[in-house]
This record gives sequence, structure tokens and C-alpha cells, in this order.
Amino acid sequence: MIDRITARYRKLVFLTWFLTLDLIMFGAFVRLTDSGLGCPDWPGCYGKATPFGASNHIAQALEAMPYGAVSLSKAWIEMVHRYAGSLLGMLIIAIVYMAWRYRTVLGNTPKLAVFTLVAVCVQGAFGAWTVTHKLMPIIVTTHLLGGMGLLALMTWLAAREKEHPPTNPAVHTLLPWAAVGLALLFVQIALGGWVSTNYAALACMDFPTCHGELLPPMDFHGGYSLIRGLGLLPSGEAISQYALTAIHWTHRNFAFVVFVYMGALGFRLRGEPGLQSPATLLLLLLLAQLITGLTTIFFQWPLLIAVMHNGGAAGLVLITVTIMVRLARADGSKIPT
Repeated sequence: MIDRITARYRKLVFLTWFLTLDLIMFGAFVRLTDSGLGCPDWPGCYGKATPFGASNHIAQALEAMPYGAVSLSKAWIEMVHRYAGSLLGMLIIAIVYMAWRYRTVLGNTPKLAVFTLVAVCVQGAFGAWTVTHKLMPIIVTTHLLGGMGLLALMTWLAAREKEHPPTNPAVHTLLPWAAVGLALLFVQIALGGWVSTNYAALACMDFPTCHGELLPPMDFHGGYSLIRGLGLLPSGEAISQYALTAIHWTHRNFAFVVFVYMGALGFRLRGEPGLQSPATLLLLLLLAQLITGLTTIFFQWPLLIAVMHNGGAAGLVLITVTIMVRLARADGSKIPT
């Protein structure tokens, strides 16, 4: 009976973890296909449960603006994302239920599961605000960060349910360094989200220079004014090319900081028993991120590569949290919470 409960809980956690990763990838697809306002209300689509019921409204919107944000395909992309998000929320509720009811059997407190439920509720709220605030960049970027944070929490939950190879207890001292790496990753993801939500990916079309210069003319104040509408400055004027260049340039150059730091951490961990595989995967993902980032510039932001770049960021979060869990376990103690 105990083994059956534990097995069911583990399957539920890993299924939810997998759906979280998929939802992040699909969320990037929604954003990159400009489908975020495919249904311009929330939670339904023109008040209907599916785009089928809203077909007349969608047809009228498409006739009024043939190249606008609303079309039948975009409506379905947006609604499938919402359906998957709702399913994720229900699965996390089930995790909390099992974690609480069978806490003695499972041998873990339900605190982390409860915190994950709170996080997915907040994430759902930001998903709604993304629509009701008409893709306001700060809302969309925070929604992206929330998705990555949720993935980190689900990876932590999943890692507690998995046996890991033994590691040298001395590597426990590297845990703070991995935590700094995770923080740097989230800063870079925020900068990347700001590039994407402001449509600044093609603000610099050359590399390693930007507009032929290492330090091109830039407007950081306009680019990083947080409270403003999509494509606008706080004054209501259209955002300038100089502001978009500042957004792109910052993300591009901070990437080198992350690449060097995480690369050094990966090489340091490759020689440690029980950490070779995740450390190698970390290095491969860093290389993949560099390639997809450069390819986005040279091939002018193709959809597949842009989605892969977003997925690579999720993979880096996933593997860094996995490494942190193994480092935390290296001294023989249980993972907290």
C-alpha cells in the first residue's frame, strides 16, 4: 500500500513537471506568434468556452483588422495555452492533496507543494493580466519569470522523489555558487523576456557589433521604463529605435557574463562523482543557447529557433536546480521542505 501511494505520487509529480516544461515552450510559441490577444478577453474567448462559439466575433474582428491580433488560428493557440494552464493548476492541486494526506507515508512535509500551488495561482493571475493589460511588457515579462520560477519549484519537487548518485560531501560548499548562477540565469531570462515583449530581437542585426559599433547610441531610460504600454514610452510616444537597441544590447552583453560564470561552474563540477552528467548537460545547453541566440540574429528571428532559445533557458533553469539539489544532498542531509 505504501509503495503504491509513493509510486502514484511520483508519477503525478513527474507528469506535472513535464507539463510545466511543455507549457513554458508553448507560452513562447503564443508570444512569438503574436497570439497573446487571440482572444482579447479572459477567461473565455469573447465570453465563450472555445473559439468555436466565438467564431462570429473572430470573423468580425478579422474583417475589421485583417493583420491584427485576432484570427481563428491565434484564438486557438491562445485558448489551448489557457486550457493547458488550467490542467496544470488542477494537477498541482492533486499534488497538494496527496502531499498533505500522505505526508507521513511520503516522508516529506507538504510545504513546498503548497507554495507551488500559491505560485501557480499567482501565475494564472498574471496570465489574465497579460490579456486585460493588452500585452503590457512588464506584465508579460513577469509572467515569463513566473513560469520559469514554477518550473524551478516543480524540478525541486521532482528531485525530492528521485534517487541520485552519491557525491563527494565536500562539494556541498559549492551550493552558494550554484545559487548565484541560478540568480544570474533569472536576471538574463528577465532581460530576454524584455527583449521579446518589446519586439527588440532584431534591434541589432550584426554581431559582435551593434549597428557597426561596440557602443551604439542607446536610450536606456526609455528602454527600461517599466510602467508603459506595448510599443510606447511613458509619455505615450512610440518607443524609439535607440530604446530598442538599449534593450537588445543589454541582453546580448549580459549573456556573456552568464556564459562565463555558468561555464566555469559546469567545468568545475564535471570532475565530481555524481555530477558529471548534469554538469555536461549544463555546458551543452550553454553552447546551444549561444548558437540559437546568434542564429536568431543572423536568420532574423525564425519562429522555431526563437522557441528553442526560450526552451534552452528553461533547460538551464531545470539543470541548475537539479545540480543544486544534488549539492544540497552531498552532505547526507535531506532536501529542505
